[in-house]
Amino acid sequence: MWTHKAWSGRFVPQSLPAGERLRAYAGWCNAVEGNTTFYATPARATVESWAQQTDPGFRFVVKLPKAVTHERRFVGVEAEMRAFLDAIEPLGERAVLWTQLPGSFGPSEVDALGRFLRRLPAGRRRAVEVRHPGFFTEAGSTPLEGALAGVGAEWVPFDTTVFFRSPPISEAEQEAWGKKPRLPRRTRALTDRPVVRYLGRDSVEETVEGWRPWAEVVAGWLREGRSPTVFLHTPDNADAPALARRFHDDVRALVPGLDALPEPAPVEPATLF
Repeated sequence: MWTHKAWSGRFVPQSLPAGERLRAYAGWCNAVEGNTTFYATPARATVESWAQQTDPGFRFVVKLPKAVTHERRFVGVEAEMRAFLDAIEPLGERAVLWTQLPGSFGPSEVDALGRFLRRLPAGRRRAVEVRHPGFFTEAGSTPLEGALAGVGAEWVPFDTTVFFRSPPISEAEQEAWGKKPRLPRRTRALTDRPVVRYLGRDSVEETVEGWRPWAEVVAGWLREGRSPTVFLHTPDNADAPALARRFHDDVRALVPGLDALPEPAPVEPATLF
């Protein structure tokens, strides 16, 4: 996601052409979640534009199509996957294939997930997000970790523990309250490229306080030689780019050798003429 109404005029210039929006976002952050690919596979030319707008070190975590993961649950999806893989090919090794599974996909279906992951092209990074509570028990996590480890796939935690700590106080929080999963925090990495998703609150103070444990975990991963990718969310995501940079600064305070994020270009204030 790099287009957000609330960011216009704050993080990216107003009325920016579609072909330049990702470039502007990449001045703030060096990775992005590809959520739109869940709903529709983009044209290859569109993805070529994404590659051209970003530096070689910029990371894409692209979500597999809904038809593959939610509607057909990996059955009879060869045509959809061929189209998807061809479309994102211009991103090369910068793209992580993100398999986000519905809450109804449980431990009894791990074998189907494993078979699907093994059929993905060699060399493609894989990351899986599960939402069924059964995976967060020892009996459920062990087979899943085995299936993921067998293909070098990462388990993506989506940490909502801070968000669900107290009742919602705004319309945005209320909407997220009914949609986001309530699961235990998981901080175990399986690969050298962990991926973390974190959801805070409307309150900046609560959001920052809630990510303190993650700053420590991420710093530890970096000291081990891992290269994590962390995505920071709030219910309305209005301040997400600035919060992401603040989290990065918190980690740099713990790991001083960590490179700084790119310096964003100044955004000119809106004018009438």
